[in-house]
Amino acid sequence: MVHPSASQPPKEAALSLDGVAFAYPNVPYVLNEITLTIEPGERVGMIGPNGAGKTTLFLTICGVLRPSSGEVSILGKPVIPGQFRPEVGLVFQNPNDQLFSPSVWDDVAFGVENLGYSDAEVAHQVHETLDQLGILDYRDRPPHHLSGGQKRMVAIAGVLAMKPDVILYDEPSANLDLRSRRRLIEFLQQSPQTLLVASHDLELILELCDRVLLLDKGQLIADGPPAEILGDRTLMECHGLETPSALIQPI
Repeated sequence: MVHPSASQPPKEAALSLDGVAFAYPNVPYVLNEITLTIEPGERVGMIGPNGAGKTTLFLTICGVLRPSSGEVSILGKPVIPGQFRPEVGLVFQNPNDQLFSPSVWDDVAFGVENLGYSDAEVAHQVHETLDQLGILDYRDRPPHHLSGGQKRMVAIAGVLAMKPDVILYDEPSANLDLRSRRRLIEFLQQSPQTLLVASHDLELILELCDRVLLLDKGQLIADGPPAEILGDRTLMECHGLETPSALIQPI
């Protein structure tokens, strides 16, 4: 007797990197032979000092940058630089790089409209996303009139409204006040998407993620459970980081 699951093909990895390297002209390698696999539904934190290569890695995953060598695949399909892949969304570190429409509603609707949805579907997804993030009151405001933290929430909404399978967050909690940060963490904890979160907010990483990658000088230094990686004070200090206070044992 064949077990029911035996006839089902294995589920594709959400994200796979095989020997990915990248270098800018006349600059040493920013990424150096990165190999990793992230399964569907994983929430993975990426930590490392400034200049470790985190943002460059995100841009390579999205196909904005072409790797010098190696291959990136999303849901089993190779990423072709310059080709739009709606399965993956990137929330930039600087929200001003994403916001350009005359109103918050138009900004969040832009990506959804370009996916070919009907007007009714666009309106539903934009309203639902703004409401989930607690920023529906911003809908008619010009993005450039918002605070830095408010802009960040709108930038996140613009990606979420497109309903990608994989979302890359580059410093998502930067400039957020405590209430907005808490709302964001709770929202991401309920998120069904596969998440890769680069952040210096190590308390957020510890609370949100089930796996942590430590990147430094373009190399993958460590990969494991958050408490294990973040709690290793020697490892963290060696790479310019501090162990979160929640993991420091009282003397």
